[in-house]
Amino acid sequence: MNATLPTSEALRAALAALLDGLPPTQAAQAVDRLIASYRGTTPTDAPILRDRSDVAAYAAYRMPATFEAVRSCLAALREAAPEWVPATHTDIGGGTGAAGWAVAGAWEDGPRTTVLDWSAPALALGRELAEASGIPALRAASWERARIGVSPAPAPTDLVTVSYVLKELTAEDRAAVVDTAATAAQAVLIVEPGTPDGYERVIEARERLIAAGMSIAAPCPHDDACPIERGTDWCHFSARVSRSSLHRQVKGGSLSHEDEKFSYVVATRFPTEPARERVTRRPQIRKGQVLLELCTRDEALRRATVTKRHGALYRAARDTDWGDAWPPPGTD
Repeated sequence: MNATLPTSEALRAALAALLDGLPPTQAAQAVDRLIASYRGTTPTDAPILRDRSDVAAYAAYRMPATFEAVRSCLAALREAAPEWVPATHTDIGGGTGAAGWAVAGAWEDGPRTTVLDWSAPALALGRELAEASGIPALRAASWERARIGVSPAPAPTDLVTVSYVLKELTAEDRAAVVDTAATAAQAVLIVEPGTPDGYERVIEARERLIAAGMSIAAPCPHDDACPIERGTDWCHFSARVSRSSLHRQVKGGSLSHEDEKFSYVVATRFPTEPARERVTRRPQIRKGQVLLELCTRDEALRRATVTKRHGALYRAARDTDWGDAWPPPGTD
């Protein structure tokens, strides 16, 4: 594979090669079972990905969406800490390694990645995809079997990612994973589905990271309590995911894209410059004005109306997306 391909294109190509010849109906049946498992209650001693067919279906179903969500979160971290470059990365519960692909593409050389997971078939397939990537940082990754929440804490590292893992764990194991990540890393990224219960898990993790002495780099502009009234709303964001033809067949959709909704938090042990405000809903563009829902540094939510009379700020608002920092550099 051409190593000059952007990471997202390399991932699509690697998945296409992996799944070539896999009957879409077989993959779709496996996806249906996986969805049922993820929506149910899964004990920590029963990995969801049991064999290669499960893992291949999961890779087609979830890797592109996980990759785009993590990439979006890493972009927010890079905005808050543009000079920071991690040399090492540990992906806890990384499965087939989607977060590692996003991390490899976030920095020019890519840090040295270690993927920890309890599913041997997922690790094997993740290694296979990484080898096919042509991307040096991915091909050099380590793939280690570990029972998440129970195994010893990971070795000290610059960056820890925990993406779409906490739902699979008991409350006790969730706490253990967050605490060990905070102890091991200089920066911790936790991503969960953009649902009310996913947001609750992120808020719980956020509180533990702050209690461990870390500071919030994104998406929040502050370390104070979330201003959203619990039970009435939830903080989440969206990433656009391109669908391959096989991806559309496996997921039973016809559109060339989908929107992955996710909640996340990034915390660090080094100084960052979080966004002064962050757009927390999709901007509403109307004739001559843009309505922005914002979370601010003074621990409040507010709505901003940006009109044509604001000049450059109005033009920037029209190009602003859900999850972006506000205002853009050079416009305030």
